[in-house]
Amino acid sequence: MTTRTFKVLSALLSYPTAELQGAAGELQTVLDEEGLVPIAQRDDLALLIEELAGSDLYDLEERYVLLFDRTRSLSLHLFEHVHGEGRDRGQAMVDLKSLYEKEGLCIGTRDLPDFLPVFLEFLSLRPRAEAFELLAQPAHIFCALAERLHKRQSPYEPVFRVLVALAAAPPSREAVSELLKEADPDAMDLAALDAAWEDEPVTFGPGSGSGCKDELIARIRAGRRPAPGIANAPAKRPEISRP
Repeated sequence: MTTRTFKVLSALLSYPTAELQGAAGELQTVLDEEGLVPIAQRDDLALLIEELAGSDLYDLEERYVLLFDRTRSLSLHLFEHVHGEGRDRGQAMVDLKSLYEKEGLCIGTRDLPDFLPVFLEFLSLRPRAEAFELLAQPAHIFCALAERLHKRQSPYEPVFRVLVALAAAPPSREAVSELLKEADPDAMDLAALDAAWEDEPVTFGPGSGSGCKDELIARIRAGRRPAPGIANAPAKRPEISRP
């Protein structure tokens, strides 16, 4: 059974496109029909959906890049918040990609498996109870991202509040506090942002290029593409929690 709410959340966190704007009404209908999201939070998501539908696409794209691509503390790549640029990140990527492939999800060569919209696509086709349990592993990341977006008064905040609410268990306060201690520069503070990205990024296999942050952003752009469907076979659960 497909949990379409996860597909909606995946779409809302994907790079804005004209197709996404055109599907706004359908996204809201899915949330209303499945009823997994509490009404109050559904109303908050409705505001984001309305804004995505009615705003200038260029403005939406620029805001998305400044928030999620340029600002490391708001990265939509889960392992960025777990492993940073440590060596374990590469193996974690390989393990998660292998899990996707085992279950029939073949992502493109430019896609990174820990990109949150891709992970949510994966959850959308898992048994619902299992999906909620998997969602609990990175719940501390979602909570920290929600707090950072709240500070910026961003309409994307409700998406992460919903992810925390749907998780099978609440996030550890200690884990959230540790994440919130990390630098969180404003998107327009270019010097602070460059300092946050100054570590040499990890590369993943032959031909991955120089690894500069501009290349990483190019890889992230691949997230605008929807993930293909996956089979409903039993899954080995990926570990997306802090070691």
